[in-house]
Amino acid sequence: MVAAKGTTPQAGPGEEDELIRVRWVMPEGFFELPMEADTIEELADQMMDLSRRVLPEGSADMQLEWAIMCMASYDMLYEAGVQYSAFVMTEVDETRCTAHVNVSLIDLVDDALDRPAAAIAAALRALELGEVQEFRLPCGPAVSCVGTRQAVVDKSITPSGVDEPFWTSFIQVQVPLSNGTAVVLEMSTPTPEGWEVFSQMFAGVAKSLRLYDEVGRPVVMAG
Repeated sequence: MVAAKGTTPQAGPGEEDELIRVRWVMPEGFFELPMEADTIEELADQMMDLSRRVLPEGSADMQLEWAIMCMASYDMLYEAGVQYSAFVMTEVDETRCTAHVNVSLIDLVDDALDRPAAAIAAALRALELGEVQEFRLPCGPAVSCVGTRQAVVDKSITPSGVDEPFWTSFIQVQVPLSNGTAVVLEMSTPTPEGWEVFSQMFAGVAKSLRLYDEVGRPVVMAG
């Protein structure tokens, strides 16, 4: 669960910012990255605990290398405003596949507040990131973007010692909120063999998204 807080466009002087709580359901089998450590040392300890659960049969060196590789991505996660990150590893047609799910909060520009879903869709189409579609979830209007993009593994953690590019497929869903923010859910996978399984799984995650006000009452965004 995350709390999305922003300025309500209709709020008058002296009114408090509207707080919207966001909840969703993740399937079993996902490992959650620690996101609430107060210090680097605490994050390192939590990551090592996670590496032991992810690689229970691995050597101590393997577990350490895996933890270092994951920690190398944290600057990017924080810069993107990611508040929740999890991944899953499974076999699809005898191929080892993996997928990541991130949830973040972004601020909407003022020009997007009147018709936020349409504005988000227009912005995504202008970026030419993939196929964009407006649709509706139980919690309100949403926009999806399905596409592929190139990512890079930093040379500091690659065996070759150089940056190694790779392609990932992704589904991004943005849900605009009435307080001038938007919830962004994204699933990405570098393994095309698992695309159908992971995209169906992610559809269930998106459909499970629910919104609540400060006292826990369900709310549905207008539009």
